Amino acid sequence: MSRFADWLSLRRKNRKRVERRRFVLPEVNWARLGSVLVGCAAVAGLALSLTFALNRPVRTVEMAGAFQRVQPADVERVVRDRLAGGFVTADLDALQSAIEELPWVDRARVQRRWPDGLQVQVTEQVAAARWGASGLLNTRGELFVRHARHAPPELPQLAGPDGTEAQVAALYFQVYPRLVEAGLRVTSLRLDARGAWELELSNGVTVRLGRKQLESRMERFIAVGAPVVAARANDIAYVDMRYSNGFSVGWRTAAAASAAAPTVQPTVQRDLDQDA
Repeated sequence: MSRFADWLSLRRKNRKRVERRRFVLPEVNWARLGSVLVGCAAVAGLALSLTFALNRPVRTVEMAGAFQRVQPADVERVVRDRLAGGFVTADLDALQSAIEELPWVDRARVQRRWPDGLQVQVTEQVAAARWGASGLLNTRGELFVRHARHAPPELPQLAGPDGTEAQVAALYFQVYPRLVEAGLRVTSLRLDARGAWELELSNGVTVRLGRKQLESRMERFIAVGAPVVAARANDIAYVDMRYSNGFSVGWRTAAAASAAAPTVQPTVQRDLDQDA
């Protein structure tokens, strides 16, 4: 009996411990909770009332920006066609995206103007180069107009396979200021379908860079070839940089070739690939 009494006493103690561990829900102050819910509902109702009261139709659209290529009437037409909702509920981000789809628009910003108007700030694209037959690139190398009616003729002419606009523009922006320092100006840069590069200078000299070692060849031309071209541009037709340790010069006339200094015609090793 003693063992049974001890076992029963231990079981009762364990049961009490389990009962003590039971989770008890906290008491809810229903009066306070009701007050909070009523307050939230009142605030939401007030917000809806204010939105309804202020959401008057948009009556005026103010334009801002230097409009040279973009017509304000075209911007107004987009706002009129794409505007949904009133002064408060109008989706300004959607309007901004629609305006930025217009030709020559780089960025647009749409803001509300109390009590019933919108202000549209337009930043136009800046054409940095022509692309192909009639395209235009901006300063980021992006093709923003594929078929321009009037491409500024003073812009450099860049060309290459579809999808290489940014690559060609990046090289042009990289070498242009360095060649200006050397007294030369790039008017054309081309990348052909085989991957060969060729640039043309404002003095009519063509520089053949080929497909390989583009960076080192350009550095060699700037360091060694550019001074030669700057000194004898009228006599030079092209400079061929497709060599391992130098370059060759194509003279316009035989007289110019015979009068060339020996240092202008160095002994060089042509790369094995004829289309290098």
